[in-house]
Amino acid sequence: MTMKLRLAAALTLASAALAADPNPLGLQLWSVRAPLTASLPSGMAQVKALGFTMVESAGTYAHTAKEMRALADANGIRIVGSHIGYDTLLSDMPGAIAEAKTLGSSFVVVAWIPHKTQFDVAQARVAAKNFNAFGAALKAQGMRFGYHTHGYEFRPLPDGTTAFDVLVKETDPDLVFFEMDVFWVANAGVDPVKLLEQYPGRFKAFHVKDMRKGAPTGLYEGSAPASDNVAVGQGSVDWPTLLEAGRKAGVEYSFIEDETSNPLANIPLSIKYLDTLGLKP
Repeated sequence: MTMKLRLAAALTLASAALAADPNPLGLQLWSVRAPLTASLPSGMAQVKALGFTMVESAGTYAHTAKEMRALADANGIRIVGSHIGYDTLLSDMPGAIAEAKTLGSSFVVVAWIPHKTQFDVAQARVAAKNFNAFGAALKAQGMRFGYHTHGYEFRPLPDGTTAFDVLVKETDPDLVFFEMDVFWVANAGVDPVKLLEQYPGRFKAFHVKDMRKGAPTGLYEGSAPASDNVAVGQGSVDWPTLLEAGRKAGVEYSFIEDETSNPLANIPLSIKYLDTLGLKP
């Protein structure tokens, strides 16, 4: 086979692989924070044993970013994104950028906007302004910035809108994307498919997390008992419809985030189910 034919064959195989698995399945390491905290080397080995090669970080578990990156590399794991606190980005953006770069992350996500009262429009506008600044700083370093939904943003306002609408409308799409935590969207009583349709192109990642059938909804606290979390495919979320909608809407990453009482037992069940939908590590 000539070099040109070999190249053409390789490109065909690569295209076929991308078409078959355009959105590989990763793990948000918060899911296994207990074993990672007990022993980061052992915990990373467990992540590998679960079959993951792509993860999103949430802290470095009493290790340096360099040490964590070395352990990830040794286990064949890519840390593609990092959750870093809102206050840290406000007070030490250079340090946050250095950590994310060392880990190998291409994006940084904030998962919680500090607030003492109900999250309202005024707080959303301040956060949106800061998000644009975070996004600009990260873009200058070749990275992206995102915000992870957590439920409290969806409390209905008197005019029928929400603080989440403010976050979307007052952030620059070139600087800020959104990561949909499916559980927290459903917990707030919002249809995740309709949310994707309402804001096409703004969501670039999913936290794949299912909610127990019959669990209460219409809640805006961003907290729920572990018993309301179940293995993916065993709950109330219509995953075939949502994942297809996500592909059409431009979602690039899907991370299992297991907040059940027994993640190491339930993550394999989630993987098995998601494999039937063409989503696998």
